[in-house]
Amino acid sequence: MATTALQYRFDGPRHAPVVLLVPPFGTRMSVWDPQMPELTRHRRVLRVEHRGHGSSPAPEGPYTIEDLALDVLGLLEAQGLTRVSAVGAGLCGSLLMWITANSPRTLDRLVLLAAGARTPRTHGWRKIASRVRETGLDSVATEVTMPWFTPAMGEEHPEVVARFTEEFEELDARGFASICEAVALMDQRHLVAAVRVPTLVVSAAHDPLLPPGHGRRLADGIADSRFEVVSGAAHLVGVERADKVNELLVGHVVR
Repeated sequence: MATTALQYRFDGPRHAPVVLLVPPFGTRMSVWDPQMPELTRHRRVLRVEHRGHGSSPAPEGPYTIEDLALDVLGLLEAQGLTRVSAVGAGLCGSLLMWITANSPRTLDRLVLLAAGARTPRTHGWRKIASRVRETGLDSVATEVTMPWFTPAMGEEHPEVVARFTEEFEELDARGFASICEAVALMDQRHLVAAVRVPTLVVSAAHDPLLPPGHGRRLADGIADSRFEVVSGAAHLVGVERADKVNELLVGHVVR
């Protein structure tokens, strides 16, 4: 199966163990900027851009979650990387779950931020995809990005919210629509028990997309897991509560 060559970037000590950071769909690798100072102290950090994000190509759809996971796995293989730690945020945590289940020697530790094993049917990703194809990304920007931050974040740091909205509006519309259609069908509950690496599951207390119950069920299904809820944050918990998320990440992947 053909994979898409994703844009990527390495930071940190050249010969240190690698930590892979996979951003939520709709965001760029810059979503991880708050984590970089801490993680690059002792790890070489690999960040990626999904199809249609940044300079990653957006091939003609349809896409599947397997396609998107194979893009990431293909990059790791092309870089000669095995046994890396990985952090996945939002619904793209499903890509790392697919990799751990289908290529169990690839990842040695896993962090899932604001994730779930199944896309709630109430999300309406198919409708969002349809609107993007008809009228562009601007027409869905508010709907997609509003759940990312609490109202307090918007009031205290409007420039941060504006930056993420602008980055979203710069995505490839056709590619994002195809990702939405793949996400709408995501159901990996059958793969959860196959995740056999030490896993940290972190939910945000005020996440309207995937509330903590999703994380709790995910952690309950993984044999070697730990579950944490971070207060004062919505879906992009690593941005809004970087202090707490960094503490948790360092404790799990830097050892």
